[in-house]
Amino acid sequence: MLRTQSPSFRSLVERGSIVRVAGAHDAIGAVLAQNAGFDAVWASSLEASAARCLPDASVLTMTEYLESAANMQKALHIPVVADCDTGYGGNLNVAHMVLEYEAAGITAVAMEDKLFPKMNSFAAHDHTLLDTEAFASKIRTAKSVQSTGEFFVIARTEALISGLGVDEALRRCHAYADAGADAVLIHSKLKSREQIEEFLRGWENRRPVVVVPTTYPDWHVDEVERAGVSTVIYANQGLRATITSLRDAYRTIYETGSSVELEDTIAPVSDIFELQQLAAWQKLEA
Repeated sequence: MLRTQSPSFRSLVERGSIVRVAGAHDAIGAVLAQNAGFDAVWASSLEASAARCLPDASVLTMTEYLESAANMQKALHIPVVADCDTGYGGNLNVAHMVLEYEAAGITAVAMEDKLFPKMNSFAAHDHTLLDTEAFASKIRTAKSVQSTGEFFVIARTEALISGLGVDEALRRCHAYADAGADAVLIHSKLKSREQIEEFLRGWENRRPVVVVPTTYPDWHVDEVERAGVSTVIYANQGLRATITSLRDAYRTIYETGSSVELEDTIAPVSDIFELQQLAAWQKLEA
């Protein structure tokens, strides 16, 4: 089947078991994540920007990010969760974002409480946050314009990224929950998960919690679930693996003068045809 109806992200969260999400920026990467067994795909702003060799710093427009997310959703039978940075501006931009993403079939978006334009959380930069009430207003706007009850808004706090501590992260997330956020995302760049676990103990399961264990990768998914996390996002490992693989493959071909040393370790062209659903498309010509 060339097009399938995906379940909503909300339906995955409400089933009760942890939702496992992999980051991608194009349809082939998203389908590979789906085929590996992931429940959903994170339309990563870092990956979308990196694919253009541009910084993850609000350089691309909403339209460009939306195109990336929509192309992935069209190829999948699992939901896309769109990384929408700060909502691309003020409240009016947030309203426009929700309407456009929802119209494209995206059932979940995440917004972060940084100032626009934002810089990637792991970059050396002054990660100044938006006023709590101003961001809560963005959440209220997003929820007020959504067309269906299925649409899912994740409020991401960068309080730990900004060095403001767990108490401030909790204060902000309670305000975002009050504003109608369907879940909160708590982010950290420390190499330990201690702050995240402290947050979870203080949060007491008020809303579903999303984590992104990029800098603390040793946290096994079973432990993550036992700690009270609803969703875990492996946000950029696919991109990083791609860079390593391409770098090694191109270097080998160039240095050896042929691709013969790679042929037993790289995918055959038939794999590409399968991912493209070529046989199904060819049947349309019969």
